[in-house]
Amino acid sequence: MTVYLIADIKVTNDGWVPEYATNVHKLVEKHGGRYLSRSGKIETLEGADKDSTLMAILEFPTREALDNFATDPEYAPYGRARQAGSVSNFHVIDDTDIAGAIPYLRAG
Repeated sequence: MTVYLIADIKVTNDGWVPEYATNVHKLVEKHGGRYLSRSGKIETLEGADKDSTLMAILEFPTREALDNFATDPEYAPYGRARQAGSVSNFHVIDDTDIAGAIPYLRAG
């Protein structure tokens, strides 16, 4: 089952960003994942504006692949740096439809 990681980040100290941006996508790919977007162009269409600096959407083939990425010892220093220099909210969703009415998604 495909899963998506939605990373909503407010950078508080950008010292970690260059190393993270240069290296983490290789670790994502190592675990079968890929970035669908990694952007600072954030526009709120509805609801309260957030003060996010960037958002990223990543796709992984399975939850296990995502978990393997997140716990990879090679990722650990980048994750710690990001956590120290940002307020990060990470969400995981799968590729299902909770209402079961969209034909190209599995019923959730």
